[in-house]
Amino acid sequence: MDSARPQANERFTIRQKTTFMINRYVVTETLPDGSDGKVVAFAEQKRMALKEQMTFYTDESKDRVLFTAKARQVLDVGAAYDVCDAAGNPVGTFRKKFAASLLRSTWELEQPGSLTAVGTERNRFVAVLRRVWELLPLDFVPFAWPYHFDFASDGKPVMKVDKKIGLRDRYLLDVASPDLDLRLAIAQAVALDALQSR
Repeated sequence: MDSARPQANERFTIRQKTTFMINRYVVTETLPDGSDGKVVAFAEQKRMALKEQMTFYTDESKDRVLFTAKARQVLDVGAAYDVCDAAGNPVGTFRKKFAASLLRSTWELEQPGSLTAVGTERNRFVAVLRRVWELLPLDFVPFAWPYHFDFASDGKPVMKVDKKIGLRDRYLLDVASPDLDLRLAIAQAVALDALQSR
């Protein structure tokens, strides 16, 4: 995956694959007609790990690592996650803003030397409803209602993530800024599912 690209408005579909102890995600290009194009990344994240880490591979064979996202601290609700390329070089960071997220989830992503963006849930009502759902003893019943995040930098759109309605988690990632590294965008989008309840 090349971080440099000629244009913005790139779209990707992220689908979670249901497994017991590992969160798995397939990221594909989204074609103009809405169908899936080629696979651009395959992600894995072990559940209940003390120090969160997501590893992104070129595909499901897991032969080659594209990039990683690792928490800096152990079990910290406001932990920063460092996104690094396969050689360990920094790409950027993201973190959940804990206080701002009490009623409406808020994330901040930073790409050094380029941009800092803040993303919030678009719909306040759905944000509160999702929190009430998490308090109910329905561990094996996912929150199926769609929710959305809009990321902006200095009032300008950077990217948005739309969860589609359904029992299986599926997201549409729309990258609006040509300055945003796609690896950082994809890592943040996957984190919105994998780490949302942290």
